[in-house]
Amino acid sequence: MQPAYRDIHFTSRDGLRLYARHYPVTGAWRRPVVCLPGLTRNSRDFHDLALALATQDAEGRNVYALDYRGRGRSQYDPNWRNYSILIELHDVLDFMIVKGLKHAAVIGTSRGGILAMLMAVIRPASVGAVVLNDIGPVIESDGLTRIAAYVGRVPLPADWAEATRLVRDINQRQFPAVPEAQWGELAHQYFNDDNGLPSPAYDPALAKGLAQMKAIPELWPQFLALAAVPTLVLRGEHSDILSAVTLEEMRRRHPRLEAITVSGEGHAPLLKDPVSVGSIATFLARSDGDVRVAEVAA
Repeated sequence: MQPAYRDIHFTSRDGLRLYARHYPVTGAWRRPVVCLPGLTRNSRDFHDLALALATQDAEGRNVYALDYRGRGRSQYDPNWRNYSILIELHDVLDFMIVKGLKHAAVIGTSRGGILAMLMAVIRPASVGAVVLNDIGPVIESDGLTRIAAYVGRVPLPADWAEATRLVRDINQRQFPAVPEAQWGELAHQYFNDDNGLPSPAYDPALAKGLAQMKAIPELWPQFLALAAVPTLVLRGEHSDILSAVTLEEMRRRHPRLEAITVSGEGHAPLLKDPVSVGSIATFLARSDGDVRVAEVAA
């Protein structure tokens, strides 16, 4: 049986070996998708969504999911100061150049959504549609404080049963809708697998960058760069990063914005439930319009 995705290894402009997944669709004409994860997250977060989008039929589209430097299967950076939005932005745009991706649908979770907004500023032709997963121009300080409290401080579990309990204990308050059987699956997203045992999925030095961070400025000018781009926003019902007030202001300022609230989930929605996956698929189909995308070689 053919695997669902292909591994891609590529080299950053400063020599790091980076990783991405490609869910290929032969002869796809629909807009390709580039998935960008959150701060400490990785390409595994998009697996269920990618399978739903990369169907082997006329509706299918090529999907790429990236691991930033120091996350997932990408190489750690020896200089923690390089774990910055600007350098990660260059990594993403360089990857898209290598793969010949233009006017892509960018699905950005949290930090990935910030990158999507910046892409629209720096290289508008790279973005054809955007899904912002629980992120907007105003980042709530309570949520940022919560994230900073655990980055680089989560203990490494001894086995997958312990990993499952740990992931559930950390997240179940914000994610009461997650079924019990799914916590083990999430544990395999949160941790790398090293010969059958959990291993770190991100460089703990990411915490140093957060410690240096002052208040995050509002990103309304960057968000407004999406004004001409079809945009969908997902907000977790229990999110402490994207407030309902900010979402309403985003609606007011963006004439083409669509939004849904994901019930029973917090920051950031897991992109596994039928409503989220179906909403994204429907939105992308509408955003394609008359686009015809040449098939991109793997």
